[in-house]
Amino acid sequence: METIQFKTNIKCAACVATVTPFLNKAVGEAHWQVDTQNPDKLLTVEGATVDQVKEALKEAGYKAEPV
Repeated sequence: METIQFKTNIKCAACVATVTPFLNKAVGEAHWQVDTQNPDKLLTVEGATVDQVKEALKEAGYKAEPV
């Protein structure tokens, strides 16, 4: 399975809670994680396309750019 990383504007646990239902629907639960401790707020996703992830985050009100 391909793993893709994104630089995001997901900054805290509340932000993660907001995007969770959108990412779970788009890529599946347990196929993504956000490192809010990283300065780039890295989102790591397995088994999804760049467009799927960007669209899910856009629906949630966030942005992501592939690293």
